[in-house]
Amino acid sequence: MIELVITQRRKDLGGFEVGRVLPYAPRRMVGPFIFFDHMGPAEFAPGIPRSVDVRPHPHIGLSTVTYLFDGEIMHRDSVGSEQPIRPGELNWMTAGRGITHSERFEKARREGGPMNGIQAWVALPERDEETDPSFSHYGAEELPAFQDGGAWGRLIAGKSMGLASPVRTYSPMFYVHWVLQPGAAASVAADYPERALYVAQGVIEVEGQSFQEGQMIVLAAGDAVTFRAETPAVVMALGGEPLGKRFIEWNFVSSSQERIEQAKEDWRAGRMKLPNLDNDEWIPLPEPSPPPNPMS
Repeated sequence: MIELVITQRRKDLGGFEVGRVLPYAPRRMVGPFIFFDHMGPAEFAPGIPRSVDVRPHPHIGLSTVTYLFDGEIMHRDSVGSEQPIRPGELNWMTAGRGITHSERFEKARREGGPMNGIQAWVALPERDEETDPSFSHYGAEELPAFQDGGAWGRLIAGKSMGLASPVRTYSPMFYVHWVLQPGAAASVAADYPERALYVAQGVIEVEGQSFQEGQMIVLAAGDAVTFRAETPAVVMALGGEPLGKRFIEWNFVSSSQERIEQAKEDWRAGRMKLPNLDNDEWIPLPEPSPPPNPMS
């Protein structure tokens, strides 16, 4: 059963557009997923300005989950990581008590080329909100893949369909990349109480309704749900166990508004370490900050 349909809102991040899906006022989170951006699709010309890059900025209380369909991004962070991410690979960065990172389009600046992918934030359970920050990279060959007729899938994180991803997660969840040929079908099991499908490309049919690129179909808890491709389609299936209310403000997520205020003051005062290999600029704290926004 379909509970809600969310259509992405396009936002310009300084020369680069994203489609923002979560957070969304009527439905703040899906399982632990509290933020979901479709980056692109875009085509960069060689020599794109540095203003397109995402300069160093901080996070607390979440893991960033970056997965690309096309293009390349260079990641650098304050625990010493420097890692390009390419299609089919996964960058999983756990902020915990605090991390800073940058995302640079260096290959596109040199050569031009496409950019298309998803960046999601996964909130951490309360017991793990102050865990040590860390970063992990997984190659495409490390993530379980499977095929059934004209439907191909990759389990990015969590557990689904009897498979388990090697990615370390902090709460029960699933995240699957599906590629379907016209007429092919796949299912979302009833394993988790909160589930959603995001159409990254093409058109799919769910319960007799058609949905297109940029739409997220939030599914009610209960039975397994089958979706079918009406055109060649790329679909992200996601969800998990709910974590309870969270506050989100700028790049900070926490179960405590007071903790967010502390993080804001730490960033404003320069108390959060910048990335080791990218520390000559940063994004200042927006002033005034938006009002607190509890999410559940």
